[in-house]
Amino acid sequence: MRIVYLALMVVAALVLGCSSDDGNSPSKTDELEKFDPVPIQKTNSTEVFMHYMTWFETKESSDNNAWGIHWTMANQNPDNIVEGKRDIASHYYPLIGPYHSGDKDVIEYHLLLMKYSGIDGLLFDWYGTYDVNDYAIVDENTQAVIDLMDEVGLKYAFVYEDRTLPEVVNAGMAVTNESAAKTDMRYLEANHFNQDAYIQINNQPLLMVFGPITLQSPDNWTNVFSVFSKQPTFLTLWNESADAGDNADGEYAWVYQDNDHLSDFYTNRYSQLNVAMGSAYPGFHDFYEEGGWGSEIGWTIDHQNGATLDETLDLALDADVDYLQLITWNDFGEGTMFEPTDEFGYSFIEKIKAYTGVTDQQSIFEDIHTLYQYRKKYSGDATVQKKLDQVFYYLVSVQTDKALSLLNELGDD
Repeated sequence: MRIVYLALMVVAALVLGCSSDDGNSPSKTDELEKFDPVPIQKTNSTEVFMHYMTWFETKESSDNNAWGIHWTMANQNPDNIVEGKRDIASHYYPLIGPYHSGDKDVIEYHLLLMKYSGIDGLLFDWYGTYDVNDYAIVDENTQAVIDLMDEVGLKYAFVYEDRTLPEVVNAGMAVTNESAAKTDMRYLEANHFNQDAYIQINNQPLLMVFGPITLQSPDNWTNVFSVFSKQPTFLTLWNESADAGDNADGEYAWVYQDNDHLSDFYTNRYSQLNVAMGSAYPGFHDFYEEGGWGSEIGWTIDHQNGATLDETLDLALDADVDYLQLITWNDFGEGTMFEPTDEFGYSFIEKIKAYTGVTDQQSIFEDIHTLYQYRKKYSGDATVQKKLDQVFYYLVSVQTDKALSLLNELGDD
């Protein structure tokens, strides 16, 4: 009897176990496995940073149901579609089309592409904290990118645009340019400088300025930096450090007219600086005149189908730079973008991957693009999105075989 009783109990337990599964209880196979980020292995010790813009808005993301000015400039209309492409203010077209900088799917796509290129971090083009023009939107979008960086395993720092300060003062939000800048600096120290993901050079948080353009005397910067409890490693644009005096620790190179200017920086300026950051870029071709934003800058640097980037990377190798800024990920208005485009595909980031010496030669850039496409295609499908989340965690932890296998399964569905 005991045997019969035990058998009945086993059967009852099995029946109850099946009936209690209402479809909402996650099975082990349904559970999302989260993994910490794993660094990409590479042979080049140079720290490589990408200059990054977060100023792009779409009709869906804007408060006034209008495309942002960096897609339209003065006269372009992205609602006009010709041969499958929106009419944007650029000579070049992003592979994923025009986007909102705060879109998490876009951010995931960008950061994964950069991670697998061997890039160490982002340098945000930043306009400060005040709600003037689109500055607050830029800051909000920047924070959206930062929110995902820890999970991907990339670092970040800021390139401060002090040219915006007179706009803040004219709007009545600050009394002086210096007081406005102090507010921005307090914000950076309180919210970013102490973050694990924030870039440190010489045990100090990195801060850069595009110029300076407004605060052009050492006394200006001494006053502004008086708010810091710990001084940052402060870099100005090349040949501009005298404007900041002893507050500046060095300079960074940029893009101008031709590659001779960059070569001259390495030859005549680089060794004189305590901290120096080189640059590399794929080319320069602005859209300002065509877009109705005044006359063109007056010079271009032909992309030469990748030869310009090869030359600037070779200059960095010859100079044996410790830090290299890539100009830029996505300034489509000036045509300096590393982001994959219809015109150049993934060729520019493939060159960065070779420069950084990524040891895994398998290229998964197209697979990362597929991940983005699936995010959009199945945007309303929670089950698929969870699987895509798993692909993301496989990718950030460099479990590429598992990531691609799961992507392929979704493609077969």
